[in-house]
Amino acid sequence: MKNKLKKALSLISAVAVSAVSLSSVIPAYAVKETKAELTQFPYTIEGEDLEGAELWTSIYENQIPDYSGKGFAYLTSGALSFKVTVEEDGMYNISAKVAQILDQNARMQTISVNGAEYSKNVPYYDKWTDFDFGTVRLKAGENEISFLNKYGYMAVDNVTISVAEKKDYSLATGATCDAEATPETKSLMKYLKSIYGKHTISGQQEIYGGGHSGNYEWENEFLEKLTGKVPAIRGLDFMNYNPLYGWDDGSTERAIEWVKEKNGIITASWHINVPIDFDNYEIGDELDWKKCTYQNYQASGSTFNTANVIKEDTKEREYFEEAMKMLAEQLQKLQDENVPIIFRPLHEAQGNEGNYGDGTSWFWWGDRGAEVYKELWKLLYTTLTEKYELHNIIWEFNSYDYSNSHTWYPGDEYVDIVAYDKYNVENNRGDGKSSGPNLRAISEKFDYLFKLTKGTKMVAMAENDTVPALENMLIEDANWLYFCPWYDGGEDGGTAFLGENYQDHEELTKMYQSEYCITLDELPENLYSFDGGEEPPKTTATTGKNTSTTTTTAKTTGSGETKTTTTTSKTDTIKPKVLGDANDDGNVNVSDAVLIMQSLSNPDEYKLTEQGRTNADVVNQGDGVTAMDALAIQLIGLNMVKAEDFPITTEELNEIIKN
Repeated sequence: MKNKLKKALSLISAVAVSAVSLSSVIPAYAVKETKAELTQFPYTIEGEDLEGAELWTSIYENQIPDYSGKGFAYLTSGALSFKVTVEEDGMYNISAKVAQILDQNARMQTISVNGAEYSKNVPYYDKWTDFDFGTVRLKAGENEISFLNKYGYMAVDNVTISVAEKKDYSLATGATCDAEATPETKSLMKYLKSIYGKHTISGQQEIYGGGHSGNYEWENEFLEKLTGKVPAIRGLDFMNYNPLYGWDDGSTERAIEWVKEKNGIITASWHINVPIDFDNYEIGDELDWKKCTYQNYQASGSTFNTANVIKEDTKEREYFEEAMKMLAEQLQKLQDENVPIIFRPLHEAQGNEGNYGDGTSWFWWGDRGAEVYKELWKLLYTTLTEKYELHNIIWEFNSYDYSNSHTWYPGDEYVDIVAYDKYNVENNRGDGKSSGPNLRAISEKFDYLFKLTKGTKMVAMAENDTVPALENMLIEDANWLYFCPWYDGGEDGGTAFLGENYQDHEELTKMYQSEYCITLDELPENLYSFDGGEEPPKTTATTGKNTSTTTTTAKTTGSGETKTTTTTSKTDTIKPKVLGDANDDGNVNVSDAVLIMQSLSNPDEYKLTEQGRTNADVVNQGDGVTAMDALAIQLIGLNMVKAEDFPITTEELNEIIKN
């Protein structure tokens, strides 16, 4: 079988996330049988049976009784590994019964899955404890899973692998935590809820501070030229509205225009600055930006004490009140124009901290620890909603997945969306590569955030470098509500976050053009009056008078035979027919094959429109949509079939495959 046909079959099988077997519909010669013995799940292996393990019954003089089997393994020298064989790509949970008596604060442990590494902090356990190492993706065939001795000194009684359950995205509430939220804000939340778990929304952070020679549309223009689409969410920053060097860069006006004129969605962060020499600062004085900082006090040398902000009648509290007042002025302008905003203040608070000491977070608002931070969040929430009566805010909380990250969560009553900022090109890649775009869907991060609120809050990728690959998000069941790459600092996009060092432009285009990804032109016209229920219609739906047209076209098939096809369509409900265009976007590409396989494997979640079903039936036209149609459409991308060849017969498809 030709390599590119193998690639086609592999890709369709992967993205389908499906129990539908291609072998039942594709000719026998096109599918290679595997004779590998499949692992039966859940699968448990004793620690002493791991490859590279020695039998331990105590850790020197320390007894840890009640182990299973003959004893346990102790991670002190080489790796401890084992292998499992699975039928198809999918997600699996790794858990182990472990003990860790060396480090009272927790100890980092590194897991390798087929050479891709990730780490988890294992707390101090002086007795056998079940520890969840997360959900990982296993590939069809044999997989090697290892515990690597990078930090080590973990005892392993046994390890269990089980098939991961699909997430129930319906658990997420569409209600705002602010009961007095404006109608437009509630409508936006309801829309987000309606598409969550079914789609991801495209977003992009704009440049600020006059970058790109003052062209704040640079990122959007770059993406439109690359993908043919514009992102639905515009990210901006209110950092320049502050008591120190505040200047108006037009962020608020651009936000209003994006929503009112473009029907887009706005999100914003708030890199609020403080004086470095706060002890000698007089409230109200202006400062050069070089004398200001948003870093933690250890990194910046700032004398600003975050713990004093939450205390009344302090200088720090007075300063923060002034900062909130300036922020409220901008948010009020949005509310006056009925513009809601996904607001992500005090973001990345835990930052570099993990289990480290005081003052090592990235930003000042997190440098006094979790308890101070939560009170700071609540102070901001209460001030904006009660004192300034701002109810156009969807509150988004940035989290990490350290073992103690849950202690930073302000509480469900103060949060609408939980988010993670994905930066894994330079460090902590987990994909087995050393450079270039990182297309992982980071499902382990998504899983942590999902569990943080028991699935009741939607999970977003508020900032990122590489946009994950479409197939990875689908297979890994990491349906991020939206993604939003940081702004591009380079004039040509060659070295910054939209450049090819960070983005796989082919995969990014595939994502933007897929049915799964929502772009600006696909947001519904009733976005800010949406009342809930099913996913609303997209603005790209064809509307007009109830007229019908009939067209007759002659097409030459791959076998050289000329066929005549007659198509009738109504302009108010069905677009002009494009054979192969299953997602009804006017193009024929791999995303159509993806949607077909998804609709076959999970028809309750993935549905073809009436027109999409008609378009998708390209093999043996009239027999309905099958995996053969997906295969034929996929072969277009491999230059083995042309879209104008459709419709074709099974015999013609078999002939193409053979040749």
